[in-house]
Amino acid sequence: MKQLFERVSSYWVRYDKYVIRTDAKGTKYVTAAEGARPQIIDPLEDSQTMVLDALNAGRLFFGKKAPEREQEAGILRFVHRYGLLGLMTALPTTPKFMQYEKVYLPKNHFIREEALGTEQFLDYFFPFKKLNLRKRGVEYTWEVEGDTDAMALAMTFASDPDAMSMSFQKEYAEPLDWIITALKDMTFPFITSKYFYEHGDAFDVDEKKLMAQGVAAFGGIAPTYRIALLDKPTIVWDFHSLLIGLQMMFSFMLAEDKTPLRMCDSCDTIFVAKRSNQRFCCETCRRKGE
Repeated sequence: MKQLFERVSSYWVRYDKYVIRTDAKGTKYVTAAEGARPQIIDPLEDSQTMVLDALNAGRLFFGKKAPEREQEAGILRFVHRYGLLGLMTALPTTPKFMQYEKVYLPKNHFIREEALGTEQFLDYFFPFKKLNLRKRGVEYTWEVEGDTDAMALAMTFASDPDAMSMSFQKEYAEPLDWIITALKDMTFPFITSKYFYEHGDAFDVDEKKLMAQGVAAFGGIAPTYRIALLDKPTIVWDFHSLLIGLQMMFSFMLAEDKTPLRMCDSCDTIFVAKRSNQRFCCETCRRKGE
């Protein structure tokens, strides 16, 4: 996997503080806090840790669920470390949706319509302050407003789809329930596969079939790639959404047999095992469990 993703275009933006805000309809969103400053990061520099952090945030919603405050704190911990998921560029058929008359959407958990007007789609992600955007057909103008940080981000990512730059603006927000669903959807295949292989004798044929179908339903939109003529022809992956990068890295980790994903028998933390028979995430848990 390391060789496969040796060249990755994965620069992302996170702010130094995020909060949960509620709109007039009572919907909770995660968004940058007032006065928060952006930072450009490479979230895939340590993709293994990022995937584990996502899975451990998602597992708070399974089994004996954690209290709501602890669940929300887990989501905020993840977002503070890596930024928002980039759902606005992950959901459409292309991150370049601004170039089309409408936003076209494959089947997903969040929006039922197969196509939406651009402004209608953007409203999902800018509930507190709208973008200064004018669009008619495929033509549009977008004026970046705000401080020098907003303008600097737009210039830094000028070669990427405009929607990606829009998702890095301070006003951008993602519904809390959508973030939770996205992380739960990624955690589900891991938990299901754990029981499928470790406790297979406890399930009959039909139950195993249902489990396999549930895992098969997981599938993210594949990232785009290009061939760059570097020291040799090289595949360069372009992740225009943190979620797409997460889903792909997780899929490879789940299928890895040398360093398998495990759930600690003591504290339920999901970790990467150094040995195939490792049951605990750390020495403390091993002493407790044995």
